[in-house]
Amino acid sequence: MYDVKDVNLSNCDREPIHIPGTIQPHGCLLACDQQLGTILRTSANAASFLSLGDVELNGRELSEALGAEFVHTLRNAAATASEGTRAVALVNQSLTPGGADFDIFVHRYKGAAIIEFEHADAPSSGGPLEISRTLVSSVARFTDLKDLFAKAPRLIRGVLGYDRVMIYQFAHDGSGKVIGEAKRSDLEGFNGTYFPATDIPQQARRLYLQNRIRVISNANCERMPIVPEYDASGEPLDLSMAHLRSVSPIHCEYLRNMGVGASMSISIVVDGALWGLIACHHYGPRILSLPQRIAAEMFGEFFSLQIEAMSRKWRLDSAARARRSLDRIMRDASYQGDIIGFLREKLEDFRRLVPCDGVGLWINGTWSTNGDTPPSKAAPSLMRFLGTVIDGRVWASHELSTGHPPAAEYADKVSGVLAVPLSQTPKDYLVFFRKEVVHTVEWAGDPNKKYEVGPLGDRLTPRKSFTIWQQTVERQSVPWTEDDREMAEAARTALLEVVMRHSEILETERQTADVRQKVLNEELNHRVKNILALIKSVVSQPIDPARDLTDYVASLKGRIMALAQAHDQVVRNDGGGALRDLLESELRPYRDAASISLNGPDIGLDARAYSVLALVLHELATNAAKYGSLSQTNGMLVVEWQINDDGRCDILWTERGGPPTSTPTRQGFGSVLLTRSIPFDLGGVSEINFEREGVTAHFVIPANFISELRQEKPKQRSTQKSQDHPSLDGLKVLLLEDQLVIALDAESMLQSCGVGGVDTTSTASEALRTLVATTPDIAVLDVNLGSGNSFPVAEELRRRKIPFIFATGYGDHTIIPKSMADIPVVRKPYDPDALAATMARALADRDA
Repeated sequence: MYDVKDVNLSNCDREPIHIPGTIQPHGCLLACDQQLGTILRTSANAASFLSLGDVELNGRELSEALGAEFVHTLRNAAATASEGTRAVALVNQSLTPGGADFDIFVHRYKGAAIIEFEHADAPSSGGPLEISRTLVSSVARFTDLKDLFAKAPRLIRGVLGYDRVMIYQFAHDGSGKVIGEAKRSDLEGFNGTYFPATDIPQQARRLYLQNRIRVISNANCERMPIVPEYDASGEPLDLSMAHLRSVSPIHCEYLRNMGVGASMSISIVVDGALWGLIACHHYGPRILSLPQRIAAEMFGEFFSLQIEAMSRKWRLDSAARARRSLDRIMRDASYQGDIIGFLREKLEDFRRLVPCDGVGLWINGTWSTNGDTPPSKAAPSLMRFLGTVIDGRVWASHELSTGHPPAAEYADKVSGVLAVPLSQTPKDYLVFFRKEVVHTVEWAGDPNKKYEVGPLGDRLTPRKSFTIWQQTVERQSVPWTEDDREMAEAARTALLEVVMRHSEILETERQTADVRQKVLNEELNHRVKNILALIKSVVSQPIDPARDLTDYVASLKGRIMALAQAHDQVVRNDGGGALRDLLESELRPYRDAASISLNGPDIGLDARAYSVLALVLHELATNAAKYGSLSQTNGMLVVEWQINDDGRCDILWTERGGPPTSTPTRQGFGSVLLTRSIPFDLGGVSEINFEREGVTAHFVIPANFISELRQEKPKQRSTQKSQDHPSLDGLKVLLLEDQLVIALDAESMLQSCGVGGVDTTSTASEALRTLVATTPDIAVLDVNLGSGNSFPVAEELRRRKIPFIFATGYGDHTIIPKSMADIPVVRKPYDPDALAATMARALADRDA
């Protein structure tokens, strides 16, 4: 146990607050072995708090001390949670009939089972679900982050009753800012105020990630010791996950200096990192009831997801805006011979992509600028500095002179820099600049740590004053936001190919085919070696001298785009793709112009066949749009395919209702593609007939390029509303999925299918425990669970004759045991129709 006298200059950031050796006195604690058999340690007040009389609890059997029936309830509760996860809560439990009611937390951590008891409040209508529903339903109506941060504190304060509620966001340097506040009218406001990083030491931040809620009932309370403090091996009891864990004396003094008597902190965790806190202060003692605590914790998780979702949407919208602007620039760039000169002329347009005061382009050692930028003589030094800090990604600083001291000479003109690399090795850059903004930061008191000397020697003194303390900040710009970085990254991606293509032309001697392949793969991630070979063949074909150049360029672009789309599909589908998806992708632009019908089974093509057919189908679709049935509003296109007895796939393309057609008098590259690519590349058949009423094409794809898709899909797709899900009304589903966001999405899909309930688990052991307590009608099992797989659960389900399906994001089904090869498989990410259809198939197989 740590006394105030133990707190010195060195241990503020190293104080072992997770093993304080004491608890808060509004409850008691029992620590047992993992099986909740023998009591190993207790808080000093345990016997009296539980009204057990003057007895020694340590060393006794838990069932002897608390009763066998009560301990059975505790063990059942403990079995529902894995070690190191949040505590299981039991509300309004009594040790004996008619005895006092307790709220109880049970959890296992580092070899011990820890049981915490608090006095239960009188039963009320405000259970945890009702409270959390009130909070969540209100927050769900907020439309943006500004609205969320402004209104959420008032909502929390109204429901939980604290005197002050703040939304507190951490900056990259660890300091925090209050971005939303609700308070008693007589209290000083902290909204917009900064708090230094030292107010929350690192070990406390780690605990906020482990244990998402922290309640301090009384900053002036006496601590209740754990007996014994150390076990026989000298180890203290780790209270990281305990609700009653006592408070650091430094933090208690900090709260008292603020006049705070009690507090609660709810962690805001976004993308796995501690984004901030919901900090609740009360100016007197306050014990939050267990239902309120559970509701607050649930709300914190929902609040975190809301921030994550809104931030992600904002980033996507920002990227879309940047993309539209860049598309306009890139459209013009495709017709330019002097790309570098064109980029210099477009600097003013680039300046509009990101909020900035100026932009500079450094390419091939030449500096071009627009707006407020560093002087030309300073550019080479700045570029050399950027070369030392950029590792191929966007880099930003709002205080350039800190990392690059020569920038102090022009800090009044430029203090912020956002650099976009335009080459694989540091050489060429597009750089956005921001002016210095001399501003005043308001801190809640002097942010510097203070020390004083007393009878116990030097010791840390938490700040005693939280009166607003102003600091003038110079040589800094407005910080760059994540949205700014996203826009800059979008610019980098778009410009990279243009600049690289130009650089390759100028330096062909040092650009080998292998280097080009590596750079394009690493930087653009949309070409592979065989695709480059196909593009080379397409570009190398002779051009008819009489052909219009614009028409040739458009045709060439269309063929290359067809290859790009095919490659994207191949990558997404682990080496191939579905024929139906390829057809729909090629024909989607013409859906509104003509009647299009696609009929055939769901079959897959391997990577080679998919790329070849992408070119062939693109050529057919383009010709039909120019000269055939897709050029007329009353035109009709029917594409049908089937698998023959020998495994080959017959594809029939029939156009009707377009202008009259006739056999071409000359054979261009497009005709060569249609008639020769399938026979040459795949050993198949290509037949094209130009009948007066429309073109008819017949293709045969050999069986070795064909595979049946295991995932069930509707046989007919159209632009109409998707078909209803197969009926799953009232069924109880066991869902095993180790990714929370994916699990939530799957739950929503299952609920939309009408299921009666979903038991969601994240590990095989948790799923097996759930099967002990309940019998589902059907189960959905994610194959890969990070550190393991779901096959033990599948074995148990098969033993109990409960139907189930596998879910996997991997293309290789060989990971599924041969003994379970007959189990239906649904591909991830989940699709509602496919999920419902695959489950219906499993149910039908059971009933067959």
